[in-house]
Amino acid sequence: MLEPLTTSLEKVFGFTKFREGQQAALTALETGQDTLAVLPTGAGKTLIYQLYGYRHPGCVLIISPLLSLMNDQVNRMRMAGFKRAAAINSLTSYTERQVIMRHLGEYQFLFMSPEMLAQPQMLAQVKQIQLSLLVIDEAHCIVQWGPDFRPEYLLLGAIRTQLQQPLTLMLTATAGQTTRQEIAKQLRSQPEIVAESVDRPNIFLDVEQVADESEKQERLTTLVGQLQGPGVVYFSSKQQADDTALALQQQTGVKAAAYHAGLSSEDRFKIQQQFMAGQLDVICATSAFGMGIDKNDVRYVIHYHLPADFESYAQEIGRAGRDGLPSVAILLYASGDEQLPLMLGQANRPEPETIHRYYARPQAFSEDDAAIALLAFYKRHGISETAVISLFSRRERERNRALAQMLKYVREPHCLRQNWLAAFDEQSPAHHERCCSPAGMPLDLDQLGLLASHKSDPVAPNGDWVARLRRLF
Repeated sequence: MLEPLTTSLEKVFGFTKFREGQQAALTALETGQDTLAVLPTGAGKTLIYQLYGYRHPGCVLIISPLLSLMNDQVNRMRMAGFKRAAAINSLTSYTERQVIMRHLGEYQFLFMSPEMLAQPQMLAQVKQIQLSLLVIDEAHCIVQWGPDFRPEYLLLGAIRTQLQQPLTLMLTATAGQTTRQEIAKQLRSQPEIVAESVDRPNIFLDVEQVADESEKQERLTTLVGQLQGPGVVYFSSKQQADDTALALQQQTGVKAAAYHAGLSSEDRFKIQQQFMAGQLDVICATSAFGMGIDKNDVRYVIHYHLPADFESYAQEIGRAGRDGLPSVAILLYASGDEQLPLMLGQANRPEPETIHRYYARPQAFSEDDAAIALLAFYKRHGISETAVISLFSRRERERNRALAQMLKYVREPHCLRQNWLAAFDEQSPAHHERCCSPAGMPLDLDQLGLLASHKSDPVAPNGDWVARLRRLF
């Protein structure tokens, strides 16, 4: 007979009680019930599968979206005493992969990306091992990324069937009712839902309307110069993340760096570690940054570009204030900002006419084109032309609906928190002065206790008097 969950918790982690949602998710799994755990950033979701793996024989297979996240989790697990943990991904050397494959059945925890697991040879190997639990980490990616960015996410339901439908834990920080239903449908599961509120009362919400790009840049520079750090600024453009990191260093004296998918994996790892160690004040990032980043003292998150949906926004602002102390989430909006997420959403989406021509004569097209590569993927996996057209059409409707919600948020005249939580079918507490400042209401950083106590005044390079005046005034 297994020992009580609280006994295992204290024995393995030294804690005497669970955080909200952890025990409920583990209790459901212990009864053999697939579980979708929707728990806020910082709620300790990884503890759930670590403790389950400790209590049950076999291998816990974790499907994770980001390479740097996988390797970071493996290192942390080994430091915590889980020595039989490994990751297989494109960063794994040939020699190391051969060693892991020879001893596959001996691992207690194994991390892979959906793309790696979808490879026939890898899937055949995984079928040979005893799985105690299948974990889909960041499960919202099935909905956000699956149809037109990383289609291998849409294969996870079929893969799960081939693995004889192992007990499955789905983890995410944000998922409204529609997303929950889609996750369950794609994974061919009827999970028990364990959900805690996405609300983070210690994060002050702020939307600021600016006239144009120039004013937005000036306001960002001012905010970064005033705010107590560390902080993260999110962009939808890799180039703008690079340019802004450099400009912030020159104009405010903060230690800033860019983080995005265009950097080498080694550079991304270094920047992430520097930020974790407090050697950087600001990260100028795309959405590639943040999943699984366990840094408790981020004081602000600024969105330079309009997020495409509330779930992405909730994920990203949730990286602030994980220590429970006052923090702020600021969204800068200029009229017309919605055009960028619209354009990015259509980047890989082929038109119905292109889909029809491709299915009629696939050999006439080159898979160097991202949209054609996507169609080739669907055709290889037996998905019909009609089904593909329907899939992209539905995806476009969902994106437009989600973007309309974000636009309603940035134009909200009363309570931002009420608007935000309504998107997740949650009731908001009564509005108060430490809740939010909608568009048109000034942001008082002094009242929130988020003004930097002091900033160094570095010598302006080459007599850069414009930058110096900006710092002085």
